[in-house]
Amino acid sequence: MGSAEWAKVKVCVTEFMKGAAEMAVELGKGCRDIVKQSLMNQDSYINKKFGKDSHIGKRLRGPCHKLFNKLSFFNHYLPEDKDPLHAWSVIFFVSFLSFAVLYVNFEHDQSTTPPMKQVFVHPASADRIVLPDGRYMAYKERGVSADKARFSMIAPHAFLSSRFAGIPGVKDSLLEEFGIHLLTYDLPGFGESDPHPTRNMESSATDMSVLADALGVNKFWVVGYSSGSMHAWAALRYIPDRLAGAAMFAPMVNPYDPIMTREERRKTWSKWTRRKQFMYFLARRCPRFLAFFYRRSFLSGKHGQIDRWLSLSLGKRDKALMEDPIYEEFWQRDVEESTRQGNLKPFVEEASLQVSHWGFSLSDLKLQKIKQSSNLLTWLKSIFIEAVDEYTGFLGPIHIWQGMDDKVVPPSMTDFVHRILPGAAIHKLPYEGHFTYIYFCDECHRQIFTTLFGTPQGPLSISVEVDQLNLEANIEQQEALNSSDQATN
Repeated sequence: MGSAEWAKVKVCVTEFMKGAAEMAVELGKGCRDIVKQSLMNQDSYINKKFGKDSHIGKRLRGPCHKLFNKLSFFNHYLPEDKDPLHAWSVIFFVSFLSFAVLYVNFEHDQSTTPPMKQVFVHPASADRIVLPDGRYMAYKERGVSADKARFSMIAPHAFLSSRFAGIPGVKDSLLEEFGIHLLTYDLPGFGESDPHPTRNMESSATDMSVLADALGVNKFWVVGYSSGSMHAWAALRYIPDRLAGAAMFAPMVNPYDPIMTREERRKTWSKWTRRKQFMYFLARRCPRFLAFFYRRSFLSGKHGQIDRWLSLSLGKRDKALMEDPIYEEFWQRDVEESTRQGNLKPFVEEASLQVSHWGFSLSDLKLQKIKQSSNLLTWLKSIFIEAVDEYTGFLGPIHIWQGMDDKVVPPSMTDFVHRILPGAAIHKLPYEGHFTYIYFCDECHRQIFTTLFGTPQGPLSISVEVDQLNLEANIEQQEALNSSDQATN
């Protein structure tokens, strides 16, 4: 086909498209006129049956008027030059289209993936304790026993995880080498733990403290990874006296935190996919809608890929790790345990907690000296009693490891945390992603424990020390008996 003929074809196609568009516009106008004449007319069946002067209309007028008054505050967010009725009709129409596009895209993603195997519900096997309110909490212990531990660590798990996570892939031999007692547990409603009827951040920290008491753990390090870090932040705020320190890995914070600067928020949100941003919006504004997506992903009864389920954007090393059979086996077992109850509510609660007000701010954890009031009583006390400085915030060490190629929890989040908590030790990891440093990396785990605890010294030799004390006591008792016999003779 020559250039001249091709130009004619282009002209014909263009004119045809213009004509089709004009016809579509006229068709739309005609449909609008039909609707107005048949439905909006006073003599129409709809108007007679449901109009404002009908029996049903009069009954509905009062409740509808109250509802519209309650929702009228939304009109303040509209432009002043726009009619609210017209604006909200456009908003609802666009929202409907957005949901439709998300649904179609989600179904398309599901259809393009290879067939996945069914989720298997394993027999119950967890050790459990009874909490003061009667709930059961499932837990798992690794490493040395609590009475022989030089260091104890408690690790709340992240979203769509369970007590099996902890520090993924860490070897028992390494834990014993450093004398570590590692304790993990299922969050309320996850795994084999009972749901909490009114869960919040303070109750999360309280559960952690009760678990430590029940298993004979006094001071412990709290481990926070990804979204599980919000439970670690809660422990720093509500049970600081129980903590020896905090070890954080790609710690998530509330992306709507009001103390974030505009630039910090922009850098964080720009790393996420549009669908991920939309899921955060739903979790904050309309959490009940999350059930629609959860039932079609990780609660569908079939295995899938975490990046598609949770709308994650991943770097090259994270994608390579997910193709590893060892990771895939671990991930599938962890998901099976996390979702074993098939209950939507705990997952919706967890997502909503992440983006809601926590009941405290990260700035509350900053170590600050309490200013003494300058009054007469304070002056008199300073004469007779030596003044002792008092501090607020968390007094222990905080270590944060952050992959610089992490697109799930971007480095900008850790920069924000460091701005608020300048005393935290930040370990930036070039080329590492969200999963690659903490998952199945023996050398990385050794580096972490060495940074936190120094040279490995093994578990405490309590039994040897007890035997030595008993031996010394027996010797002293025998010497006392011998001296008394000699005095008698």
